Amino acid sequence: MEPPVETIKLSQTARDQLLKLKRITKLENWNILCRWGFCRSLQEPSIPSPVPIPADSNVEMTWRVFGGEMADILIIALKQRCHQDGLGTDRETLKTQFRLHLHRGIGYLAGDPNLKKIDDLVALTLGVGDDIIDNGTN
Repeated sequence: MEPPVETIKLSQTARDQLLKLKRITKLENWNILCRWGFCRSLQEPSIPSPVPIPADSNVEMTWRVFGGEMADILIIALKQRCHQDGLGTDRETLKTQFRLHLHRGIGYLAGDPNLKKIDDLVALTLGVGDDIIDNGTN
């Protein structure tokens, strides 16, 4: 399946946010944190604001590195989201929406005051509250 982009280059802001997330979660790989961010944005019901995002950092990866074994699934998820939002699924739209979702999601994760450890990241995706995890009643 053809990816929306061959190479992903992040903004300096996203790089700084990823550094924060690396400290919090202890996840060392940019690509894994980027996947979490991308999926976090897809989970949000609103369409990302069409803001310009500079590619002004030194963080760069190929689509295959970003997606890993989930690369094709992530393409399908992006296409489904674009369709759901009433947008096209042409390469340019997918490229733009991917970039917007990726950066928005990284920002959401980095700005989440409840995200203090990797367990909180997992709980976020499962929709489990901190009180359930802390009480051990899940």
